[in-house]
Amino acid sequence: MPTRTCVGCRARDAQDRLLRIVAGEGEVLPDPGRRLPGRGAYLHPRLACLALAERKRAFPRALRLPGPFALSAVRARLEACEAQSRDGTGTE
Repeated sequence: MPTRTCVGCRARDAQDRLLRIVAGEGEVLPDPGRRLPGRGAYLHPRLACLALAERKRAFPRALRLPGPFALSAVRARLEACEAQSRDGTGTE
């Protein structure tokens, strides 16, 4: 499995353990199936990594597009992932 770098914590991990993020119209979108067109960035499915990426302004740099981007769709996806992890119903 290929490895990718999380834009938040900068740790390398297997691609299937990271959530692919792509740019939409003024926002970044989660791409769990890795099928959406365009340049992608990878993020661990944790709110802490999203907060780091946001603080570092990593998305405009990683996606090579001017920002800022709305992160509401990604934040909602990560909150759902963390809720599932706490409940023991899944990992992503």
